[in-house]
Amino acid sequence: MLNKVFGSYSQREVKKIQPIADKVLALEEDFKRLSDSELRGMTDKLKGRLAAGETLDDILPEAFATCREAADRVLGMRHFPVQIIGGIILHQGRIAEMRTGEGKTLVATLPAYLNALSGKGVHIVTVNDYLAKRDSEWMGKVYRFLGLRVGLIVHAIEPDARKEMYDCDITYGTNNEFGFDYLRDNMQIYKERMVQRGFNYAVVDEVDSILIDEARTPLIISGKGDKSTDLYKVADQFARTLGYIKVKEVDTKEDNDDVDADYIVDEKAKTATLTRRGVKKAEKYFNVINLMDAENTTLQHHINQAIKAHGIMTRDIDYVVRDGEVLIVDEFTGRLMIGRRYNEGLHQAIEAKEGVEVNRESKTLATITFQNYFRMYDKLSGMTGTAMTEDAEFREIYGLDVVEIPTNRPVRRIDHTDVVYKTENAKFNAVIDQIVECHEKGQPVLVGTISIEKSEHLSKMLGKRGIKHEVLNAKYHEKEAQIVAQAGKYGAVTIATNMAGRGTDIMLGGNAELMAKEDLVKAGYSEEVINEATGFADTDNEEIIAARKLFQEQMAAHKKVVAEEGEKVKAAGGLFIIGTERHESRRIDNQLRGRAARQGDPGETRFYLSLQDDLMRLFGGERTAGLMDTLKIEEDMPIEHKILANTIEGAQKKVEARNFGIRKNVLQFDDVMNKQREIIYGQRNKVLNGEDIADVISKMIDDTIEKAVALYLPQGVAHDDWDFKGLRTHFLGWITVPTDFSEYEDVEKLADANADDVCEMIKKRAHEIYQKREEMFTPRFMRELERVILLKNVDLHWMDHIDNMEELKKGIYLRSYAQKDPVVEYRLEGFEMFDAMIDSIRENTVRHLFTVQVRTDSEEPKREKVADDKDMVASGGSTEPEQKQPVRKGQKVGRNDPCPCGSGKKYKKCCGR
Repeated sequence: MLNKVFGSYSQREVKKIQPIADKVLALEEDFKRLSDSELRGMTDKLKGRLAAGETLDDILPEAFATCREAADRVLGMRHFPVQIIGGIILHQGRIAEMRTGEGKTLVATLPAYLNALSGKGVHIVTVNDYLAKRDSEWMGKVYRFLGLRVGLIVHAIEPDARKEMYDCDITYGTNNEFGFDYLRDNMQIYKERMVQRGFNYAVVDEVDSILIDEARTPLIISGKGDKSTDLYKVADQFARTLGYIKVKEVDTKEDNDDVDADYIVDEKAKTATLTRRGVKKAEKYFNVINLMDAENTTLQHHINQAIKAHGIMTRDIDYVVRDGEVLIVDEFTGRLMIGRRYNEGLHQAIEAKEGVEVNRESKTLATITFQNYFRMYDKLSGMTGTAMTEDAEFREIYGLDVVEIPTNRPVRRIDHTDVVYKTENAKFNAVIDQIVECHEKGQPVLVGTISIEKSEHLSKMLGKRGIKHEVLNAKYHEKEAQIVAQAGKYGAVTIATNMAGRGTDIMLGGNAELMAKEDLVKAGYSEEVINEATGFADTDNEEIIAARKLFQEQMAAHKKVVAEEGEKVKAAGGLFIIGTERHESRRIDNQLRGRAARQGDPGETRFYLSLQDDLMRLFGGERTAGLMDTLKIEEDMPIEHKILANTIEGAQKKVEARNFGIRKNVLQFDDVMNKQREIIYGQRNKVLNGEDIADVISKMIDDTIEKAVALYLPQGVAHDDWDFKGLRTHFLGWITVPTDFSEYEDVEKLADANADDVCEMIKKRAHEIYQKREEMFTPRFMRELERVILLKNVDLHWMDHIDNMEELKKGIYLRSYAQKDPVVEYRLEGFEMFDAMIDSIRENTVRHLFTVQVRTDSEEPKREKVADDKDMVASGGSTEPEQKQPVRKGQKVGRNDPCPCGSGKKYKKCCGR
């Protein structure tokens, strides 16, 4: 009622912004009269105004009007008034919710151009390499016309070129690449190798996907770890002998030890737990007395992952097996997560289950969550078609509010009430009937399923009815763009998983661009030439120019046919979206619905559900099922009622709240690591920036000696208990000699011993030795040696600290039984471990500086040089399998030498990347 009277939050915010948008629109005619050179000259004029003290907000109307006019001249696309509003929202550091087909790619040019004028750089973040490349070339034409430089960061970009790309005014790239570059920068020994220049302003496309869905798993730089043991395979063989039961939710108050099963699968929590019977079987199978003993921790871990792989992880739903490799399927997008691996050995357990090669585990070298990465930006904004349902999380985690932008044309989509059936079989029969009905009148249908298994089941049912159709799921993801783009053709039927929820626009009548691409394939052009011909990059290649001309001609011809067919589709009712199951998140359902009725087109949507669906079964379907049984409703009798719709939405809200809680909990733990990460990386940057650390090293020497003396000659302890021998041994070979402290073997002299005098004696000698080394190596060389050794020690100990913190987190939840907050305990104990790590860094740095041997280039090395930083690979979520035939540790190889893997390429172009 209040919203009806005062308007919603978004409506009120748009009303506040409207006067600014009106100023931009009022400049349209003035800017149309400018010549191209005058329009380009606006960039320098606006930069001058900023230099004179004006703010970005002051120059916004002129900057937006400049970009708007340039887009019209270069691309033939002029921003709609609502797109200007969207651009203002983005500039203000907020999230703009814009429906599918409203032109988010073009909207981003407005705030990107404005903020790039500051000279501090703008990052435009996309979900994949294809979109980053396309948008940087397409929208890049506008920026280049206005005199700005545009960069691109994708997987294939060489390290040497990355710095140049980041130095551009506007840089397009993927969230993974931006995050990995940050981690790699903080592993460098020399500042010149760092590529990023700061975190000024970011526009995140599909912001809900990147900041919510992708944020569930951290980014990890991983290197070689210990080889996988056969224990994964043995644990898998044991798991196959066990029986299990599934329950909706384990009641922790009940004793489950008498359950007639070896382990229990909790479907809500997605956990698998051995019962007492299962534990006894494990003890007998592995011949151990007590499985719960601390010495059997590793065995417990492998068994737990094996039963999780069998009881929870399902092939063709959670993952697929392709070419002997287990690939994860993203539950939100339905796409394959190439390069991602489940962590904590779960991926190895699944590999053992599926009988493929079990890859070795990896060691974490550096890690960060997307939440903490993106919170480093001075200003962050985002755009998507579905963000309002996650408004609370965006506000709490990122400090971002969501503003819904009005559509350019009125929405004509009809969202029918959900239909609920008693059984899944009855539901699928009704879905098929609906598809047939639409198909007979030529209305295109897009059917959304939640898994590969369900999509293939529906495909078989349609095949029996003789309906021609396309199937899109993670098994056929290479054809995604082609299949989705043509889903709006007259009479088309497309079955898809969640991967059809975003990306390529579905145009009624078909997609002329993809039809023209197929014509290029028929004309014999290679895939590489076709990609360039259909892109937007400047070129002088005659073959590409010819292909581009043919492409434009064919696309123009197809557009006429598509337009005619589009009218037939509109007459049939537009695209009909059928959802076969509600997702845990309302946002994913809204994405599917949003595929219909773009830019004022007609369209319809309806969800078909059953009481056997996971969401209904696990979260609140009992009352409905009981009502159906009481009323003796037939299984093929549909039920449509608002009460049911409210029940479903309530179930989704419960799951969303739980998932938010999980993500928030993960972030609370990562915030502890983040504070430590900021300290470590901050100190690294001081060293990298060339600060003279001679005084720091001098203090490290004193601190190291003081700490050792306090350990071996503790205050308040009888002198008889002082350990002079241990103190001498501790520094032997770098500060002390075998005869030191021998005088204290005399009882009288021992009684007069003073720990402070001993400490000062060792300090004096240490500084004298260090001074002699500096004279021998030269001060300049010594400063460089200090820098390199300190950074190497920081990195080495930080990697071990990451592993130690991960182990601490695994057991910290047990503290809750003692009425202690696990997060507080993790923070307190984590900082104790951090302090211990700092002490280790200090002592090892000093030890290395006193003992390191320096050789000239002409001397033979005493041991082979280790390939520097080449064992690391990047992955998200967990560690990634290493490359084939990687460079072996200890192998001497130069960056321009032939790669030892036998590829024939230079090392720096191959494994040395």
